Amino acid sequence: MTAAIVPIITLLLSVALLLMGNGLQGTLLPVRAQLEDFGALNIGILGSSYFMGFALGCLIGPKAVMRVGHIRVFTAMVSIASTISILHVLILSPQIWWVFRGITGFCFATLYIVIESWLNEKSTNTTRGLIFSIYTIINLTVITIGQMLLTLADPLAFTLFGLASVLVSLSAVPVALANTSPPADLTAIKIRPGYLYKISPVGLIGCLAVGLANGPFWALAPVFAQRENGDVASVAIFMSVAVISGAVGQYPLGKLSDNIDRRKVIILASLGAAMAGIGLAFIGHHSGPVFFGVAALFGFFAFPIYSLAVAHLNDFVEADGFVEAASGLLLMFAAGAVVGPLIASALMRYYGVNTLFAYTATVHIALAAFAFYRLRNRAPALAQDRVDFVDSLRVAQTVSVIDPLSGQSDTKP
Repeated sequence: MTAAIVPIITLLLSVALLLMGNGLQGTLLPVRAQLEDFGALNIGILGSSYFMGFALGCLIGPKAVMRVGHIRVFTAMVSIASTISILHVLILSPQIWWVFRGITGFCFATLYIVIESWLNEKSTNTTRGLIFSIYTIINLTVITIGQMLLTLADPLAFTLFGLASVLVSLSAVPVALANTSPPADLTAIKIRPGYLYKISPVGLIGCLAVGLANGPFWALAPVFAQRENGDVASVAIFMSVAVISGAVGQYPLGKLSDNIDRRKVIILASLGAAMAGIGLAFIGHHSGPVFFGVAALFGFFAFPIYSLAVAHLNDFVEADGFVEAASGLLLMFAAGAVVGPLIASALMRYYGVNTLFAYTATVHIALAAFAFYRLRNRAPALAQDRVDFVDSLRVAQTVSVIDPLSGQSDTKP
């Protein structure tokens, strides 16, 4: 284990600092926007802007890496993301913040491409699972810590914005000073959503549905929690409980999907997330254990759906198709995450904050119904064709455990 980790310690340290800053900023901005009375619609557009930039980063970022290399792109994106964090507090305009969030999304998508291609390069078929498991743990841990940092200072002050900027800036130091060689050049690939739908309708639509449901969660759940409980600490706890529960849910649901038709587990998870969403919509005015307990149930069922959808589609992908599949599913998620916050914020504006989780419940019920329909019209994958379930990092807003451009995957040796 030590031999596998030593070559990437500096990179993992950079990841920890980077995602801690991003976790803090991702929760801080909706809270500050709410305090500035931006309104639910404008806050929803903030979320959509982030994922629109994220999608563009997935498409354009690799070209920048091809031109100037991994380390230069990493340091450039960190510098821009750090600067944008400070600019948020200097220019308090919803429209300007939309642009800022789009730029941030672009930067982080590009940063994750660099990070994950680097991790793939430094791992082997025997160590890749271990390395990405550690990467997943770091992601979930530091993002949770970042969210809890929200309780250290007043969101109306400069302090938290400055802290987010400092954390992101410091993430460049380990990479810049690392004595390991950067990964090989990236290779562009085709992205064909129509082809992916043909081989696995539930896999593709599942990733779209996760974007439609989870995009609004990241953008608007802090607003929901703040309105329901009124204090910043409750927002941080609410978001952290959901994220940690999502990490816990990956293992039992993933293992279950390795033994039965994955579509059945997708239906189970979708219905569980829908019930939790309905619960939050109706009991959101309660504080304390009930409120946070239902948030935990939501995270437990909602966040693993992306991993389940990816695994289901990969069951039907040829050996040389994992890279294309990962890229296509990522962009389907991003497309959903652009549209979802717009829909949810409009509903919240006209019908109240509790409609956020009524909306996510509707998306999850629709996914369950579609998966049930497909279950009746297509046989499950043959046992010899099924891939092992692996954690996916959609819960942490990163790219994927399969680098979309490196040509390597940790799902197949």
